[in-house]
Amino acid sequence: MRLQKFMAEAGVASRRQCEEYIRQGRVLVNGEVALIGSSVEEGRDEVAFDGAKLSRERRRLVLLFYKPRGVVSTSSDPEGRKTVQTYFADFPQRLYNVGRLDLNSEGLIIMTNDGVLAQTMTHPKYKIEKTYYAVCDGTLTPEEAAALANGVALSDGRTLPARIEHVRPTRTGGTSFLITIREGRNRQVRRMLEAVGHQTLMLKRERVGALTLGELAPGEWRYANAAEMEWLDGLLQNNKNAL
Repeated sequence: MRLQKFMAEAGVASRRQCEEYIRQGRVLVNGEVALIGSSVEEGRDEVAFDGAKLSRERRRLVLLFYKPRGVVSTSSDPEGRKTVQTYFADFPQRLYNVGRLDLNSEGLIIMTNDGVLAQTMTHPKYKIEKTYYAVCDGTLTPEEAAALANGVALSDGRTLPARIEHVRPTRTGGTSFLITIREGRNRQVRRMLEAVGHQTLMLKRERVGALTLGELAPGEWRYANAAEMEWLDGLLQNNKNAL
């Protein structure tokens, strides 16, 4: 089997990206720096990437993706618009997107090959915190910010208390702030702002639980780091204990 195919099936990245890793000298076969065109046999050859031994056995993959504005958070779109899956079309494993962001919102979307993890993270009982950077029109008054923090009445019920931080005026006459919620209703932040008399001009999700957008730019992704995977393992263990 070609080395780049073996790496892709081990969940490292797409074959094309794996070829680049080989060129960079980050891949060892039996302790020697691998070359483009190398072939390996599982069980006979030992393959390591950045010092970590690889196996084609299925492992949990968690990717943090910066969804740009104008991208749909579904597997396909009848209108032919770009979807989050477009960015992972050549990925070696099927990935699920955890939750959604509306078309005009941007920021953190979690992609995983673990359906149980995806279901756990979106289950209402866990009330996982999600933090957004928002910009609304006009001045968000202290009274309006307090109303958002205490919960506002929407058509599908009153929202849970939220956390509002770093409220600042923008140069264009709007207001920027961070809002942290523990629910996942459709267009929730936008509807909350409408309830207190404001339109949302920008909405970017920066954090889901312990997973953060970090330095990613729109359209970029990275693997979850060790601390983030530890948090996810704890979440899954709590779910298992609750069954």
